[in-house]
Amino acid sequence: MASREWILRRNCSISPRQLITVYAALCMTSLLISLMFALRGAWYILGFAMLEMLAVGIAFFLYARHANDRERIELADDCLLVELVEVERIRQFRLDPRSTRVASPESRHALISLEARGCKVEVGRFLTEWKRREFARELRGELASRKNTGIQF
Repeated sequence: MASREWILRRNCSISPRQLITVYAALCMTSLLISLMFALRGAWYILGFAMLEMLAVGIAFFLYARHANDRERIELADDCLLVELVEVERIRQFRLDPRSTRVASPESRHALISLEARGCKVEVGRFLTEWKRREFARELRGELASRKNTGIQF
């Protein structure tokens, strides 16, 4: 039977490369305006502009670091592979599909819990509450259909 794969990722409206371009345009605009004020005698505006550019730069850097975070869940014939990528740190979990239990989120902010033989993994960080519940039902259904078709693992 073919494998099934889900990729859950952050909803980023701008890529890190585009973010750098936007940041450069913001810095140039802010610098030009503050230089105009500095030339007219208000030098302290230049200091505030630099502080503003630094704060926005830090915020954009933190945003860009997490732009490629994702969760990849692959259901193959012999294993359920869960791959969590967070700030270039990759963690992989291999679960037995025959014994994996999918627990739906109990509260609004709770994640989907996958448990098999003492190993517990939480997924669904990038999904809304309703999408989490829908994904849990879908994954539970896929696991059940593979068990019911008599596939030997």
